[in-house]
Amino acid sequence: MRRSTFLEQLIESIGIVLNTLQANARTEELLKQSQSLTQELQNGQLELQATNQRLEQQARSLQVSEERLREQQEELQQTNTDLEDKAKLLAEQNREVERKNHQIEVARQELEEKAVQLALSSKYKSEFLANMSYELRTPLNSMLVLSQLLAENAEGNLTEKQREYASTIHSSGTDLLTLINEILDLAKIEAGHMDVHITGVAFTALRDYVERTFREMASEKRLDFSVDLDGTLPEEIYTDSQRLQQVLRNLLSNAFKFTAHGQVVLRVAVALDGWSADQEILNRAETVVAFAVSDTGIGISLDRQRLVFEAFQQADGTTSRKFGGTGLGLSISREIATLLRGELRLSSAPAKGSIFTLYLPLNYVPRPERRGATESPSILQRLRNASDALAGGAIPVSPERDPAIGHLSLPEPVAASEEIEDDRGQVQPGDQVLLIVEDDPAFARVLLDRAHLQGFKAIVSTRGAPVPDLARRFRPAAILPDIGLPDTSGWMLLDRLKHSVDTRHIPVHVISVEDAARRGIRLGAIGWLKKPVTREGLDEALSVTKGFVERTVRNILVVEDDAEESQRIVELIGNSDTQTRAVKAGSEALEAVNSERFDCMVLDLSLKDISAFRLIKDIREAIGMSHLPIIVYTRKPLTRRQAGELKRLASTMVIETVKSLELLLP
Repeated sequence: MRRSTFLEQLIESIGIVLNTLQANARTEELLKQSQSLTQELQNGQLELQATNQRLEQQARSLQVSEERLREQQEELQQTNTDLEDKAKLLAEQNREVERKNHQIEVARQELEEKAVQLALSSKYKSEFLANMSYELRTPLNSMLVLSQLLAENAEGNLTEKQREYASTIHSSGTDLLTLINEILDLAKIEAGHMDVHITGVAFTALRDYVERTFREMASEKRLDFSVDLDGTLPEEIYTDSQRLQQVLRNLLSNAFKFTAHGQVVLRVAVALDGWSADQEILNRAETVVAFAVSDTGIGISLDRQRLVFEAFQQADGTTSRKFGGTGLGLSISREIATLLRGELRLSSAPAKGSIFTLYLPLNYVPRPERRGATESPSILQRLRNASDALAGGAIPVSPERDPAIGHLSLPEPVAASEEIEDDRGQVQPGDQVLLIVEDDPAFARVLLDRAHLQGFKAIVSTRGAPVPDLARRFRPAAILPDIGLPDTSGWMLLDRLKHSVDTRHIPVHVISVEDAARRGIRLGAIGWLKKPVTREGLDEALSVTKGFVERTVRNILVVEDDAEESQRIVELIGNSDTQTRAVKAGSEALEAVNSERFDCMVLDLSLKDISAFRLIKDIREAIGMSHLPIIVYTRKPLTRRQAGELKRLASTMVIETVKSLELLLP
């Protein structure tokens, strides 16, 4: 019993001990957890302190930001106030701008109306100048011829004083003609109607022209005058010979006019620079030639150097100025320089003279043109037409119909004018009749008198419409028409005459105010004389016409180095009224044209001894080539370079064929 109790107590004690041990272990565990929590709490407190510090800093920053924001709000309020004031001012300015814009729009409309009126006035002015130049030249032509005839006093019935008066009239008329020509050139430039005709211009020939023109003037003014050609210059320049001469003539005339002592020099050399930087054509040109005209005259001040190139301006523009002139020469020269793809520059100082320099590309650069494909007549037909024309006594090339004329027909012929008493009632069989077509009665009478001196009977028509009928009735040996006729275009008349079977064989020599010789020759005229004319020029034209009429056999020169082909061409174009001579080499051709007169030359483009282009140039320099048409043919299509070379030869008739030589055969 007692043992069981002991055991129970022991077991109870052991239980108590175990519970105590468990309680202690639990206590230790809780203590450890308490210590861990305490450590975490301490760490949290540290972090909280750090966070509080950051919050305090942010609070302080926020306070600063709030202070700044308040300041900015105050500034913004002030800015808004200023903007409101400026907005009010801007609104007022906008209303002012709208008012001014309205005024500008009204002014723009007025300017547009005035611009239209100005363009119309400019057009009318150019037309007026051109028309007035023509109208002035017509009576001036008669005045110059008649005054020259009076001054010559062929009949010896005038006193010396009367001859002097006639010479004065002729001299004054010549000065007036110069002014009219300048005005007409200016009108053409402003209207954009001034054309260029490009040919090879030899520098030596240009020097000879300048020497002939100004040597006597230099002697009269006792000035030293020289023309210097640089040794590095090529043989020639490709440009418009007439326009180049016109510019040099203007520059040299000014140089002599404004130089009292010293010298005038024309220097021609290859230039590497000197022109304006914006001159693209000169910049791209392989070779640029400078024509520098220098003098020791009065010079031009810097402030007037630009003005002298303006129309009607001079270095001395006062009414009491010492030197005369219209002030058109330099303006025209500058425009011509631009037309020739070059530039005219000036360097001058008062009392130290002037240097005018014309810069031109060695090879003229044409404007781009739109080319259309056209078919050329066969060479057989062209040569046969030339042969028929030669046999009939017309120009020895087949005239081409001018694109500007087309196929228009003239009005039906009307009764011939009886305003001028002519020889129509005295024409007998065998008489050489000259048909004169001239609307100026005074000049028509001059032509009538000069025709009588050449042995012609003359029929006069003051209109173009009766001419075809008169030509069929009287069968004239030659026709002398004007281009500017009152009832029809002289170009249409020439076109109709040269495309009529009844009249195409009649030689036509044009006497006209218009400067269009190349166009006239292309349409079939044998010659061209520009009004106003001189007595010598008129007599020469009539003499050439008479010589052409009286030659019953036409001479043709065939230049072909292939004997068989040459014979075929001779057989093709030869007939009873033509005499054909064939040569094999260019040197023989040059010798032939120097010793004989030919009416036409047929030239092979591919000669063995000399270039055909070189031969044409040599012949032109040797005999002038003013009345010798050339038919150039080739067995192969022309290259672009060959076509360009032939285009530069303004008076040649170019025929391009296919490769087959059969087109040359009958």
